[in-house]
Amino acid sequence: MESRVAVIGIIVENPNAVSQLNDILHEYGEYIIGRMGIPYRHRGINVISIAMDAPQDRISAMSGKIGRLPGITAKAAYSNYVFKD
Repeated sequence: MESRVAVIGIIVENPNAVSQLNDILHEYGEYIIGRMGIPYRHRGINVISIAMDAPQDRISAMSGKIGRLPGITAKAAYSNYVFKD
């Protein structure tokens, strides 16, 4: 199986969608290397970065599901190197 390392940047503007976000992250938990969340209280938002090592289709599927949540934006940045496991 081929995999890539990627970072997904997430901006949470709607705190009511956090439960759904956590459900999606749990669903893809086996591919998550780590995560960092920063509450930006001054603006009332949260900034989250997720590092992943997964097949490209899994990364884009997770990013797409997150990006469809109301009040949440997600973008993925991929490494150029493809790992063959």
